[in-house]
Amino acid sequence: MEINTGTHAQAEVMIELVFSDGEYAPSLPLSAKMKERGGQTWFYGRHAGEQDILVIGLGARERFRMEILREAAGNAGRAMQDIGRTTAELNPDGFMDLFGSEAWPAEAITAWTEGWQLGTYAFNKYKGSAKPKPIQRVRISPESRPEDGPAAELGRMRAESTALARDLCNEAASDLNPSAFVARIRQVFAGRNVKLTVYQGEELKQRQMNGLLAVGAGSKHPPAMVEISYEGDPHAEHLALVGKGITFDMGGMNLKDARDLSDARFDMGGAAAVIGAMDLLTRLEVKARITAIIPIADNVPDGGAFLPSDVIRYPNGLSVQVVNTDAEGRLILADGILHALRCGARHIIDVATLTGAVGHALGLKVAGVWGDDEYTGQLMRIGDRNGDRIWRLPLVDEDEELLGSPYADMANLASSPYGGANMAALFLRRFVDGKARWCHIDMANTVQVPSSRGYKVTGATGYGVRLLADFVCERAAAGTGEGGTSR
Repeated sequence: MEINTGTHAQAEVMIELVFSDGEYAPSLPLSAKMKERGGQTWFYGRHAGEQDILVIGLGARERFRMEILREAAGNAGRAMQDIGRTTAELNPDGFMDLFGSEAWPAEAITAWTEGWQLGTYAFNKYKGSAKPKPIQRVRISPESRPEDGPAAELGRMRAESTALARDLCNEAASDLNPSAFVARIRQVFAGRNVKLTVYQGEELKQRQMNGLLAVGAGSKHPPAMVEISYEGDPHAEHLALVGKGITFDMGGMNLKDARDLSDARFDMGGAAAVIGAMDLLTRLEVKARITAIIPIADNVPDGGAFLPSDVIRYPNGLSVQVVNTDAEGRLILADGILHALRCGARHIIDVATLTGAVGHALGLKVAGVWGDDEYTGQLMRIGDRNGDRIWRLPLVDEDEELLGSPYADMANLASSPYGGANMAALFLRRFVDGKARWCHIDMANTVQVPSSRGYKVTGATGYGVRLLADFVCERAAAGTGEGGTSR
């Protein structure tokens, strides 16, 4: 699909963006009455060759921001797909109301492109039915400027990296088992300016990645630890991104029980977020130093699977009693964090679909974050801006006693049923070197959506790709060096 600015033949559809208090479209008397953010109304042409008009509501003018523009683009693109239209243009009369000028700023072009591409995303790999016509062209403004092309290309790249994460999550578990996942990662980063290392089998034993070995013991597909090293600036702070890669979470011997367990394939959403972010950062050639660490396993029951009461010993000296095999994510993330420290990283972000409890705390639209004050504050600001919203939750030191075990240094599940997401974060903190800066993101509640709205489409959301990538880009732009000092 081409997103362009500049003159072109008349499009099939004119898109009208309106605020609930907009008055600039007197030819469309209903447009001023459109109150709902995301609402849409079609005015169809009366004869062949006459443009259809699609009115998209932006809600209250005072609340307008780029996220609303992304949502509007996604809604508009999907509305066109639904009726088979393939070319569109935006009504330039509304630009003055939107931005105070006749031309869109580069940020808006990026946001619109990103939203449109993500809103028209479809995962059709397993469908044999007819697919919607691809949209061929969307014209944003009547006159082209030199800066418009790069702005649209940036939006396209951001959407493509997010779509990569969506694709990985949406795959059937039979097609994305641990071995296949490793192969996909190799494929994505082939020819990139990265060093990719895969630890498997005996290498995992030698490095005492015992959490990963335990969790993966029940599957016919052996576990793996993938390390992707990127040095866009060898002098930048060394940041590790650790993503949980459970390709299917059946709960192990603590078997999950539900009518539909197909969503268990989304338990590698954290790994997908890290891969998508690395895809974008390496394509942009960001001046950063990053090590992505992705522990990958299936958590399924079998005669060889790990059991409740097993004790796992980690190379930092901690022993963990397994009281529930469905609390497996923290066991493999512990290995990932320890490996990040061994790689020399002193700045660590782990991201995972870790607990159902985070959804009870924050609902289904905002992920949770714990840890370093500066990092959590920065991530919250970024998420509010780019749509990957996130909120800080507490680490209560006194609650660590709830992770106690009479047989090991700690248990993998707290004795209290309350505050499960906080307990998981406290568990992970035990594996972080005191000199390292760390934060933990629990995105279990944001990895998927049940229905399409805005630029999110039923299924995987690709949450975390833009959050992590923008975090790295922001720190690179600030020129942070080792220790977080300005250079």
